[in-house]
Amino acid sequence: MDQGIRLKDVELRLIAELMKNSRRSDRELAKVLKVSQPTVTRTRGRLEKEGYLREYTVIPDFVKLGFQLVSFILVRLKKDLSAEEIQRARQISLKDMAERAPNEIVLFNRGMGGGYTAVLVSFHKSYTDYSKLMGRIKEYSFVDTSAMLSFIIDLNDKVRYRYLTFSSLAKYLLTMQE
Repeated sequence: MDQGIRLKDVELRLIAELMKNSRRSDRELAKVLKVSQPTVTRTRGRLEKEGYLREYTVIPDFVKLGFQLVSFILVRLKKDLSAEEIQRARQISLKDMAERAPNEIVLFNRGMGGGYTAVLVSFHKSYTDYSKLMGRIKEYSFVDTSAMLSFIIDLNDKVRYRYLTFSSLAKYLLTMQE
């Protein structure tokens, strides 16, 4: 949870229910949670205000929307950059990626693991589109292009182990405070 802050049981259960299906009305949620509808409305408002609920969205069928690939791209900054150059690189890359590829990149965050410093998750209509993104990433002088790693998922592959969903995460969330 947020820096060790524990949510009340009804708050946690409400978040979990919204993760499963955010289209339900407060009255429907109240029935599932076994609380009053005003309690759900107040709790939802407070969770939104405090930033626990950032947006309500859907998970579409990406193939039906024309996407063929999802890519996970691991990148590493060059080792010889100063602290100032690293900060400048972060500012440039975030601004540039937002302007040049606002739709295909769904996650771009720094992190750690395997010697990599950032990950990009993106959706592509074709391998050509994926290749264009890779080319744009390689244009950044601060990226160690010899150390990029991609994992590409073919969305048309019939073998699926688990579809993208937050329902399973919602179930897990409820076990975290036990």
